[in-house]
Amino acid sequence: MKRPTGGRTKAGPQIDVAVESSRWKAEPRAAAVVRKAIATAAKAASTPRVQLAIVLTHDSAIQALNRQWRGFDKPTNVLSFPAQAPGTRRGEPPHIGDIVIAYQTLAREAKAEGKRFRDHLAHLAVHGFLHLLGYDHETDREAKRMERFEARILARLDVPDPYAERVGI
Repeated sequence: MKRPTGGRTKAGPQIDVAVESSRWKAEPRAAAVVRKAIATAAKAASTPRVQLAIVLTHDSAIQALNRQWRGFDKPTNVLSFPAQAPGTRRGEPPHIGDIVIAYQTLAREAKAEGKRFRDHLAHLAVHGFLHLLGYDHETDREAKRMERFEARILARLDVPDPYAERVGI
């Protein structure tokens, strides 16, 4: 397991990335991609002074978390774990939670949907981050609001709208 690496852009969020699967060696820029995506989302949401952790893992690890915390015994692409009560140490931004992303599910989805791996990774990081901020997609109205915001953030990263109709795929 690779140790977490901290990272913060100027006045941006403090992001620790832990790579817990050797599969991520195939994408050596993954930590940089998630950091940039989260920093862009934080700026768009006007929440730049926060702390969070990103765990880059594999399908079996995320399946265990999905089973334990959501009751679904299957892998998923991303899980968000908002902090129960975002706490702070004096002078530090609040820790808002953790995001876990599974390599194999992400890679399968990107391939099946004709997306670049890094674009899909950025999307999942933004999606997970918005969940930490309280966004959800339980209702159609919530889903539309979250999807529109994700698309605006991703456009700032030059990532195509993941919700747009795709022709020829």
